[in-house]
Amino acid sequence: MQLDDSDGALGSWARFCALSGELVGGAGDLSVGPRLAPVVADLCARGLATLVRDYFLHNLEETFRNNAVKMFWQKFHPYSSSSAVERIKFCVQESWPEDVLSAALEDICLEKSYQEKCVLVLAHALQSYEEKAQNRKLKAVQCSSSLMPRYQLMVSSVLLTTLPLSFPEILNVYFKKKLEELNTMVDASDENDQLASHELFGRSNVSAWDSKMDIDSQETVISESCTLVKNIGKVVRDFRCLGFTSMTEDSYSSAIIWLLKSKVYELAGDDYRIPVLGSVNKWIQVVPLQFLHALLTYLGDSVDYDSGLSGLKSPLASRPSSFPGIGVPSEALLRWHMRLEYFAYETLQDLRIGKLFEIIVDYPESSPAIEDLKQCLEYTGQHSKLVDSFISSLRYRLLTAGASTNDILHQYVSTIKALRSIDPTGVFLEAVGEPIRDYLRGRKDTIKCIVTMLTDGSGGNTSGGNAGDNLLEELNRDAENQENADYDDHTNIDEKQAWLNSESWEPDPVEADPLKGSRSRRKIDILGLMVSIIGSKDQLVNEYRVMLAEKLLSKSDFDIDSDIRTLELLKIHFGESSMQKCEIMLNDLIDSKRTNSNIKTSLLNAPGTVAGQEEAEISHDVLDATIISSNFWPPIQTEDLAVPASVDKLLSDFAQRFHQIKTPRKLLWKKNLGTVKLELQFEDRSMQFTVVPVQAAIIMRFQEKPSWTSKALATEIGIPVDSLNRRIGFWTSKGVLTESVGPDADDHIFTIVDSMSDVNKNSIVNESCEAFQMNEDEGESSVASVEEQLKKEMTVYEKFIIGMLTNFGNMTLDKIHNTLKMFCAEPSYDKSLQQLQSFLSGLVSDEKLEMRDGLYLLKK
Repeated sequence: MQLDDSDGALGSWARFCALSGELVGGAGDLSVGPRLAPVVADLCARGLATLVRDYFLHNLEETFRNNAVKMFWQKFHPYSSSSAVERIKFCVQESWPEDVLSAALEDICLEKSYQEKCVLVLAHALQSYEEKAQNRKLKAVQCSSSLMPRYQLMVSSVLLTTLPLSFPEILNVYFKKKLEELNTMVDASDENDQLASHELFGRSNVSAWDSKMDIDSQETVISESCTLVKNIGKVVRDFRCLGFTSMTEDSYSSAIIWLLKSKVYELAGDDYRIPVLGSVNKWIQVVPLQFLHALLTYLGDSVDYDSGLSGLKSPLASRPSSFPGIGVPSEALLRWHMRLEYFAYETLQDLRIGKLFEIIVDYPESSPAIEDLKQCLEYTGQHSKLVDSFISSLRYRLLTAGASTNDILHQYVSTIKALRSIDPTGVFLEAVGEPIRDYLRGRKDTIKCIVTMLTDGSGGNTSGGNAGDNLLEELNRDAENQENADYDDHTNIDEKQAWLNSESWEPDPVEADPLKGSRSRRKIDILGLMVSIIGSKDQLVNEYRVMLAEKLLSKSDFDIDSDIRTLELLKIHFGESSMQKCEIMLNDLIDSKRTNSNIKTSLLNAPGTVAGQEEAEISHDVLDATIISSNFWPPIQTEDLAVPASVDKLLSDFAQRFHQIKTPRKLLWKKNLGTVKLELQFEDRSMQFTVVPVQAAIIMRFQEKPSWTSKALATEIGIPVDSLNRRIGFWTSKGVLTESVGPDADDHIFTIVDSMSDVNKNSIVNESCEAFQMNEDEGESSVASVEEQLKKEMTVYEKFIIGMLTNFGNMTLDKIHNTLKMFCAEPSYDKSLQQLQSFLSGLVSDEKLEMRDGLYLLKK
């Protein structure tokens, strides 16, 4: 009996193998199903159901691997086996890889479809036996339900284990080309018809389109777009059936992201005057989202929020937004929208951060780009990336020896304005501005450039304000607006709003300085940041006082309206007591104008004036004196100068009349200061000049005789020969005087030029002299600079410092500073640490001291 039972099992197994071969192999014959069922039932009754299932699947696998899979991958072999250059040639072909991909998918899907029918034949046979066994209450292995999933897993496994490395690249090329084609269709459609753009991919069935479209071209575009989406959807569906779901989604996702990135780059460009973010968001809704909506609908993945299929909805479903041409989107589409929007914001943000230096250079014309960047950072929260990138750009492009201090300051002001619009709290401005401030503290002309920016009507106005306004006036307007806004924040707020504000409070970012609160940070203005560079407002006020004195002494009239306006603005920021000396300086010019008028009137009415004028040949009307209160002005640079007798007589008369009017006050003339307007008349020409008194005294001596030696002329005027040679170069450069070598090599002869022919002969020499003279004049100042004043004031402490270092050997800067404050009572020590450091650096340069490891000691 056992032998007969074994023979029966072997016979059934042999018949099963033969029938499986007929069903699966060769031409394939689905008609074997009725004959296969009793054989399968017999084998299952013998407990061989699992063996039947596994053998059948193995048979299908071998057939699928040797036929369909091998042929499928062979179609892509030419691309896979080619070099990188040859692959580019494949990609530029218009129909590649669409034609190859479509043909390959069609063949393998046809084979898979037949094998699925074979699986259903066996599954039906197994199911029939299982139902009969269940009715007879016999124990049977349930294999029919797992047969199709096992087959699908087998198909995916075979394809993935034989996958060429280049196949994902082929898929990427396919989806990129199709999406480019889709985007081209959108661009070619009528941009003015928003409905056509929004409905471009809204339906997957071409026959369902509204036949009432008025424009044939739009109907054509819509039809082509739907056909294209259907073709893409068919490819995606076929790959899903083959088990390439993840790879396919990654491919068309990367293609969408690539197209979005290209669009952002195209819209952004290098034009920072046009906002980009709105156009990018609109494009996302018109192209990628419409495409994804149509694709997901075609694949059956689009589930409406109202369907109720999901018992537990995502938090995204709480407030779904409506998209044009889509209505309420599915959760999958909403997630896609968030993903694309984030990537677009991040891409545009990275573009703008990379070009932030150029954007700030063009600010405020580049305000749209700054606003886009602000919105991107609010969405992504990647502020630290901005800080790190911009600091790197500043150190590489701005904080270099080749950049002028004025350019650095202007860029700093633009940076403050731009970053405050991005981050009103000022947290990131602190981080970005610190390297700039540290660098500027090491430049000697920083204070002077800051004062020039604040007071010069053309130097500080970089924000397109009113013509002639300086940076100080602009800052004053900003301060007023900020104060008004702060006032409104406190007065126009009720208890309910205050409670809401407290609930929405957020801590400062981790980059914030813990020593500064949010309130104080918002109060920081541009002028405050400028003063923080210097370290003390007194230094800025002193520099302004020197520059104001220089400016007032060089004036040829008494027009000081702009200076008064600037002073009033500075008093608002620094207080009246700090600007008291500057106010007295301006009042001196106002009083000088009135005093000049009174003296001229009295001299004109005085008896004997006409005869005196005829003798002097100079009228009192040509003299305007700037009368200063020397105790309130910075130290004035004085130089001995012997003016011509006629001018000296004019000055004496003026001083005498001043003494009579302002008794007991007297005038002490600074003859080297001021300006002189001259008209020189020659044989064939006349020339007009505005020069300094020394140059006027030089040329007026040539009225007495036409030729002078340099030594004789220097003695006559009362100035050193070196100074004379430098000043007289102005007249030789203008062709008024000629220079020749005298008997002594160091004693040149200067002769007046009466004819233009003599000027032409010396034109080359004159040009070189003119350039030299201009450079020399630029370095001269009528007022002692802040550095010179500081050096003079600090000189009295030099002996104290030398004595301390003699006793203590070496001392740090802080110890020297504190010791001077403690023991220097007469004169009292009131200098800052920075001023002391500057003075000690001068002593080191003079080799009186030396510095080692932060310690000062006497030079040995």
